[in-house]
Amino acid sequence: MSSGDAMSSAEHKQAAAAIQPRCAIVTLSDTRTPATDRSGAAIASLLRENGCTVVRQELIRDDAEPFRQLLQTLLRDPQIDCVISTGGTGISRRDQAIDVAEKLLDTPLPGFGELFRMLSFEQVGSAAMLSRAVGGVAGAKLLFALPGSTAAVELAMQRLILPELRHLLAQLAK
Repeated sequence: MSSGDAMSSAEHKQAAAAIQPRCAIVTLSDTRTPATDRSGAAIASLLRENGCTVVRQELIRDDAEPFRQLLQTLLRDPQIDCVISTGGTGISRRDQAIDVAEKLLDTPLPGFGELFRMLSFEQVGSAAMLSRAVGGVAGAKLLFALPGSTAAVELAMQRLILPELRHLLAQLAK
């Protein structure tokens, strides 16, 4: 293939550098409050440090129906490009995030979950298999469901989401 036939990943990222992502954050927790939501705060801080706008930040109980309704509202909002949730990704009966998020995804990004678990394994060993973190496209928006652990959120944001966010949004705009 000649250089005129396809752009490299680096060229795609460079072309997308001017995009200003507008994001919403949802924390699912039965115990956290806005004052103790370290994971939601970490997502917000990392987004802002990387030139993204946090349009909305919510903390709700880990209940499937309110979460589904909130996600649908956020995904319809023309001022939001990406929704990132934290919490509710485990295997307990109360963990509802993945079941809800997966039903809203039109185009899953299986590599996101696979890479997240691989990177998590380096930090927490075999406990990484308990994470059901997912990402993908819901309508014309990005949707990521992350664990509630602050370390897991920082890992996902720094190593996976932030390095590709603008690139992903540029691809969706095509």
